[in-house]
Amino acid sequence: MQALSFYLIYPFIYSIASLPFSILYKVSDFLYYLLRASGYRKKVVIQNLKNSFPKKSDREIEVLCQSYFRYLCDLVMEVLKTIRMTEQEAKDHCIFHSAPWLDQLHEEKKSILIVMGHYGNWEWAGPSFALNTSYQLVVIYRPLSNLYFERMMSQTRTRFGTRITPAAQTLRDMVANRSQVTATAFIADQTATAANAYWTTFLNQDTAVFTGPEKLAVKFNYPVVFMNVKRTRRGYYEVFPELLFANPKDTVPDEISETFTKRLEKEIISDPAIWLWSHKRWKHKRPAK
Repeated sequence: MQALSFYLIYPFIYSIASLPFSILYKVSDFLYYLLRASGYRKKVVIQNLKNSFPKKSDREIEVLCQSYFRYLCDLVMEVLKTIRMTEQEAKDHCIFHSAPWLDQLHEEKKSILIVMGHYGNWEWAGPSFALNTSYQLVVIYRPLSNLYFERMMSQTRTRFGTRITPAAQTLRDMVANRSQVTATAFIADQTATAANAYWTTFLNQDTAVFTGPEKLAVKFNYPVVFMNVKRTRRGYYEVFPELLFANPKDTVPDEISETFTKRLEKEIISDPAIWLWSHKRWKHKRPAK
């Protein structure tokens, strides 16, 4: 059944990936109207926005909701486009702004740990980093349940030299590759289980924060880098690395998790439409003391 669904859908995916960008975004516009008519997760998005921005009016929330769904359609099309993107297109559509300290860390053979959110086109940020730095990028990800689509996405994500590691194998992979100079990247705003999370206030709500990246950064003492993805216009992004902690072992417990969360929050507030609002981010409640 998995194979049947894949081979029925893949010709459509490949056709989308082969479109020029000008046509790609026309397809995205059409998809937006279909998505809007379907009512896909609108209640989830509206509730998340209202809780995050309690001072905004219902009209402002509705406008943000529409902007989000327009962006979500663009993001879906862009991820599919990655299957057929050239190296030059990857560089042109997602510009990486390197920094002297990043080059210096690599010269000193220091591996780093990257933290990002589901903000902007995080899928394009990977090739942007891999093609413009000397680091071996290793992206931590959660495999898809459909083995055929999983293989397709794995091939897509590794086209420009990126390595990928399933989340369950993260520690084993980092230990095995300690002799290499790597940049291990986490999408670190995923929902954490209530019992094992660091709890903080994020976007006006009690939020369970995934602590895996902090624990690994401290264990290996890998400098923690926030990768800031900015959308400059439709289909174009710029990526800015920011050094959050040069020596994680010198931090106090939860300092890394809190700093990352607040830094991501600042970006979301500046341009809310390009964060993943349709995700049920706040499904857990803070445990009673």
